[in-house]
Amino acid sequence: MPEKNIFSWNGLIGGYAHNGRFPQVLTTFNRMLAENKVKPNEATLVMVLSACARLGALVLGKWVHIQAKANGYSGNCRVGNALIDMYAKSGAMESAIDVFRSMKRKDLISWNTMICGLATHGHGADALNMFSEMKNAGEKPDSITFIGILSGCAHMGFVEDGFSYLKSMIDDYSIEPQIEHYGCIVDLLARAGLLAQAVDFIVKMPKEADAVMWATLLASCRVYKNVEFAELALEKLVEFDPKNPTNYVMLSNVYGDIGRWKDLARLKVATRDTGFRKLPGCSLIEVNDVVSEFYSLDERHPDKEQIYESLKGLTMLSRLYGNIPEGDTDID
Repeated sequence: MPEKNIFSWNGLIGGYAHNGRFPQVLTTFNRMLAENKVKPNEATLVMVLSACARLGALVLGKWVHIQAKANGYSGNCRVGNALIDMYAKSGAMESAIDVFRSMKRKDLISWNTMICGLATHGHGADALNMFSEMKNAGEKPDSITFIGILSGCAHMGFVEDGFSYLKSMIDDYSIEPQIEHYGCIVDLLARAGLLAQAVDFIVKMPKEADAVMWATLLASCRVYKNVEFAELALEKLVEFDPKNPTNYVMLSNVYGDIGRWKDLARLKVATRDTGFRKLPGCSLIEVNDVVSEFYSLDERHPDKEQIYESLKGLTMLSRLYGNIPEGDTDID
């Protein structure tokens, strides 16, 4: 294409975004600015900021924020919402709040993104205060709002408040709870150590429990060293995915924590019989405005030789100072 305009660039960026190729979204955006100096519009900025949010690319997200200001989109509601989402997903809640407070016009998405972001990062009290502010502003909450509210209650251990908000959701706003709302209540009870009540809630709730609920219960069973409910949770999780290694590892940790060595050995034999393979660990890192993806024992990266040589040097230097890496480093 001899001459590209904003629509052709947006089409390419949108295609990458639709297919989950978020690093390519960012590199294409860089190319767009460098090659023919096309100015981004609202759609461009929203797509690129969403990619930054998915990748946790905070530095790049801040740079896109500067681009938004430079191109006159600092007061745009959709761009503002994308900025709040990017900062919240990157854990930069103060920046998210700054953007939110600077917005002249806020919609339901603005409020929901802030409430859910605050709740996710453990600021439950702030999420509840934001909800009160939202109601005072005349904005009517929806089901997503209450996911954030119930999640905030779970993080703060506000058991009575959580059930009160669930009741208000039904009685005051005529919103039918979905599986995500019930999952928040299970998380609320499990985090508070009320495991029996959590199981009772799962059994009696009007919707069938999903794997997330049972995994939530299993995780709390390790914290509170409850074998009975841990075994029940694993039994249910196996029905969803019998070859998921994470579930078996969580129960084995419960056995190990309380010294049930025979049960631990029995579980290890059972896991071998399932034939599952452990998934390789994966991490993302942002270097020089480029997001790179790495897997454990990665042989696909184009710079793998240089990377492994650097790791060897760091390992040798670490050993010189008396720091012996645990386990097999696979880079000797």
